Amino acid sequence: MIGQIRGVLVGKQPPEILLEANGITYEIQVPMRTLYQLPEIGKSLLLHTHFVVREDAQLLYGFFEAKDKVMFRALIKVNGVGPKMALAILSNMAADEFAHTVRSNNVSALTNMPGVGKKTAERLIIEMRDRLGEWEGAGTLVVSGEGRLAPSTITRDAETALISLGYKPQQAAHTIALILKDREDIVDSEELIRLALKSMA
Repeated sequence: MIGQIRGVLVGKQPPEILLEANGITYEIQVPMRTLYQLPEIGKSLLLHTHFVVREDAQLLYGFFEAKDKVMFRALIKVNGVGPKMALAILSNMAADEFAHTVRSNNVSALTNMPGVGKKTAERLIIEMRDRLGEWEGAGTLVVSGEGRLAPSTITRDAETALISLGYKPQQAAHTIALILKDREDIVDSEELIRLALKSMA
């Protein structure tokens, strides 16, 4: 199993990126949310990865945050949901937003996503509700792009607050990722929210 890859970003061809590590260039499929958080071409990057082996292909999926990888793995366990749909879901919703959607039984929010019908949305809510506890437990620590550990609750609370203020999930996640990359001294979500609002003002 390939759990993480640290290397240099050498190409972006959504939804796929090219990451070079130790002379090997990996083709990695990523959700759009991760794509927005990536550095410039030529910069170093750490991705949390999930490796899928099929009869006709070997596929590598990458995520900027560990909690997104854990959510991806939970999603592909749902009957009728494969890696492609799981990637699409995490492209349209942050993991925390998806968890909130499941808890609130918001079928319409899921059916607004391409490829997700009413039956699939209902199945997602039923099956994922029991897996959210596992997701939260596995995501107590998130490894940033620079390999630094930060409590996921800080990131989650800040993203939720920004989304509630009207910012798009992708914009909130990207801003928070940039702040955490430069500031290693942040220890609470209130400071992170304040800096994010100042950055987006």
